[in-house]
Amino acid sequence: MQTRLQKFIAQCGLASRRKAEELILQGRVEVNGNVAIELGTKIDPLKDKVRVDGEQIKTGRPGIVLMHKPNKVISTMSDPEGRKTIRHLLPRGFENFFPVGRLDWESTGLIIFTNDGELADRLLHPKFECPRTYQVKVKGRVARETLDKIREGVLLEDGMLSAKARLLPSEANGSWIEIELKEGRNRVIRRLMEKLRHPVVKLKRVKYGPFALGQLRPGEVRVLSFSDYQKVRKAIFGRKN
Repeated sequence: MQTRLQKFIAQCGLASRRKAEELILQGRVEVNGNVAIELGTKIDPLKDKVRVDGEQIKTGRPGIVLMHKPNKVISTMSDPEGRKTIRHLLPRGFENFFPVGRLDWESTGLIIFTNDGELADRLLHPKFECPRTYQVKVKGRVARETLDKIREGVLLEDGMLSAKARLLPSEANGSWIEIELKEGRNRVIRRLMEKLRHPVVKLKRVKYGPFALGQLRPGEVRVLSFSDYQKVRKAIFGRKN
């Protein structure tokens, strides 16, 4: 069965579909020894040999891994300073999986790994408005008026931000709130609450799209079965994908 070249590259986990298109247009992709420079190029994954920057793409079974990122772990696959990264927590055999988005060094919670670049793109791209839910402890007592401001929108240095927000059972030394975003920006919840004069003390992501942290403890991972991966993909893309 033939498929578009950029879709094949994305599904192999090498890049998102948009990035795959850039690789093709830059002349960095070869099909059976010939440079492919047209986005409409179709290939047969079972017969054709595809190389990116001279390296042949190795197809592997697509899948999903869920992780509870602990505090003070870098949410990248490598770190030039030699600090511990989420890569160290992945089970053996999943080295070609990559994280969907990031969490701050001091934040905890759900991180999704996949080798399906097309799926990652759907979860990350702002136009799809994939919800992310966080439980946040902040300094001070959060008033109802503050929640209303979050829902209506707060102007930050990189634009307006509005989100769903509700109070959770709180503690004597601070307030817990739940915030749901439909976009990812660098340290955006910390910047939001700082502007509202309620600095963040703790931040944990508990949901991302159809995935939930559940009972995973810090440092633990859950590998989805292939049938569960297929169900998730069908739910996100529909029956034709």
